[in-house]
Amino acid sequence: MEKQLKKKFTWKMNNVSFSQLVKIYSDQFLVGGCKWRLCARLSPECPSLDLILEVAEYGSLDCGWRRHARFSLYPVEQNLFNVSEHYEDEWWFDKNSYSELCETLFPLKEFIADDGRLLINGELNIVLEIEVLEVVGEVDVTEVTSTITETMDVNFSQLHYSQVGVVNHMFEKHPEVASEFRSNNPNLRTGFMSLLLSLVETVRQSSHELPKDDLAVAYAALESMTEAGFKLDWLEKKLDDLSKIKEKKEAGETRMQEIENELKDLKLKYSDLEAELEKEKSEVLAAEEPISLDYFI
Repeated sequence: MEKQLKKKFTWKMNNVSFSQLVKIYSDQFLVGGCKWRLCARLSPECPSLDLILEVAEYGSLDCGWRRHARFSLYPVEQNLFNVSEHYEDEWWFDKNSYSELCETLFPLKEFIADDGRLLINGELNIVLEIEVLEVVGEVDVTEVTSTITETMDVNFSQLHYSQVGVVNHMFEKHPEVASEFRSNNPNLRTGFMSLLLSLVETVRQSSHELPKDDLAVAYAALESMTEAGFKLDWLEKKLDDLSKIKEKKEAGETRMQEIENELKDLKLKYSDLEAELEKEKSEVLAAEEPISLDYFI
């Protein structure tokens, strides 16, 4: 059976925290006739994120197995528009050297900074590109089920399969979207396309679900994409409409609160006036009672 020798994956890690020492393992994936996995070492004392590429279940491989692999790793930036720094290497993997520590150049401060350019809401995405250049030893390995996200090329951008339909529909309605975007860098194109999809998801939210700060971030992202050559007048209009709806809603809520406060004051005043009226009625009734004869004698 012909073996797949090249793959590209996005490893989506959730609930990531650098507050304590921990290891996180990806699901296994098959390439070059054996199973592989990634490991991330997280530590508050480590100056960078350590990633390890290793052959999984290496003990089950035949005696003398070896794999010569070329690979690259980089995190996906979620809040900025630059391409993250890559780590690239080649390595011979065998029974005595079945893993390779990638001493990455991704500073810890970039993950935990206030702007959260790589780590947002505990989510971190790592892209792995691996090509097995040479295979020594044969083994029949069954493909494994994996939650690692496999991607495909759409308009020269690497996208998750679930995003393909949305992107195709968008380009059908707005074919001019990327007509003036000139970059041939596939990572940059993928980053901008992911950002564009995030903006589309943003304008699909209800005004109640969308925080005001997110609107400001969306406008900043829109401006950056426009400067890069994207034609997004249609998206800007939808964002403006959403902003106006939110402003109108907030103004309405403020006025409702004012009316409720005024009504509360009026009810209190009404209650006081009603009590005063009852008092006056009692005094009037008392004055209307006939005066007894004893009063005059």
